[in-house]
Amino acid sequence: MRAVFSIVWLCAAMAPLQAAEFSGLARAQVERVIDGDTVKMRVAIWLEQEILISVRLSGVDTPELFRPKCEAERALALEAKSFVEDFLQGGEAELIDIEQGKYAGRVVARIEADGEDLGSALVAAGLGVRANKGNWCAGV
Repeated sequence: MRAVFSIVWLCAAMAPLQAAEFSGLARAQVERVIDGDTVKMRVAIWLEQEILISVRLSGVDTPELFRPKCEAERALALEAKSFVEDFLQGGEAELIDIEQGKYAGRVVARIEADGEDLGSALVAAGLGVRANKGNWCAGV
């Protein structure tokens, strides 16, 4: 009987985990801005339950800070990071339309602070594009 239980338990443990859909919004505290389109946040997921997770901004691409293709992209990436830090300076935000990211430990979501959309603000400032990848070395 113990062997049967062990096999059942092992099979259950090896089964792929299905991500639960999350509707609505989640309130979050900003922990650290990583770059223009990624923020580490402490998110309330249930009563007195929080997780620390990286949030990738949905639908917007910003210049790469950690592997820029040219010096112009690096300079724009630093400007985008500073813009996001200023935008989220209140420390609180809301995550909307949360989806599982393609990398473990990361979600994709729209981020709003004080009723304003971060992605739209980045695009309006010329520090983000609504596309798969901006060509930051050619001047977007």
